Amino acid sequence: MASADEVLSKLSASNIFDLRGVVAVVTGGGTGIGFMISSTLVANGATVYAIGPDQSKLDVLAKTYNEACQGISTRGKLVGIQGDIRWKDEAKRLADEIGKREKHVTVLFNNAGIHEGYLGDTPADVGPNTSSSPSDKPASAVEFMQRYWSTTQENFDNSMRTNAIGPYWLSAAFLPLLEKWKGSEGGKKFAPQIIMTSSMNGWTKDPATCGFSFPYLFSKSAIGHFTSSLAHELLPLGIRVNGIAPGWFVTEMTAPGTIDTQGISHASEETLQSVEFDIPTRQAPTSGEPNIGGTNRDMGTLALFLVANWFVNGETVLIDGGTLLRHPSSY
Repeated sequence: MASADEVLSKLSASNIFDLRGVVAVVTGGGTGIGFMISSTLVANGATVYAIGPDQSKLDVLAKTYNEACQGISTRGKLVGIQGDIRWKDEAKRLADEIGKREKHVTVLFNNAGIHEGYLGDTPADVGPNTSSSPSDKPASAVEFMQRYWSTTQENFDNSMRTNAIGPYWLSAAFLPLLEKWKGSEGGKKFAPQIIMTSSMNGWTKDPATCGFSFPYLFSKSAIGHFTSSLAHELLPLGIRVNGIAPGWFVTEMTAPGTIDTQGISHASEETLQSVEFDIPTRQAPTSGEPNIGGTNRDMGTLALFLVANWFVNGETVLIDGGTLLRHPSSY
């Protein structure tokens, strides 16, 4: 029988979230929410492969953070790999490339996403923080049609491939590496898992919360459904599938051009005030930053929970600051 000291030691945060030996793959892992996840995993000992479109930027980021990890045994390592996650062949190539370097993978974060195709007279008229309010909606069917017509077929195709179809191929490609994790020493502590980044907009009935981007709304609904469907499919393998549904976070998507040399985005008060939907639970100002939405600490703690917990499967966790408590949704 374990002593009280042993029980308490096993339940300490430093033990539960000790990710040394964990191998994670994070698509879109060099920016935005993906980097919030990557940096948290590295901070707690994991080796993280961040997949993104620009190898040079990934290399700079990896160098910066790996230097900060040197000499600290509880920290891990960041590795950048260039890849276009939309395509079937790329999914296999990425899995093969990582398979040459690692015997197994603990967790695949299908996180990469894009946000485009806003409603308006022209695609440039509106964006994620400049969406039309209900009072600005057109009055006639013709005007409504013209508004919807501004979204292009390319917007839908690119959004679906990036946000929903790519994760299908990647999930399939990484299954053998995820299964191999079960036979490793680390497999006794952490279960293999696929984690999808959906969005609160996979459930919203109010397109204002997605910047009036129906391609984004459609694609995030699709990845949300894929999460639970794949979890059901993979029960025989013992590979869990869960999801994250973020609300408004400060990222390159929501605050373009504000990323610093540490890979962190910063939004001005003007940008924050331009968000045209209600976020009931906002963070208090820290370090001179204005009131903001979700932070890297918020996203990081959720990522740690999902990696460490064995008993959650087929679920998508909403992390939206209470936004969908105010806006109609099916969540």
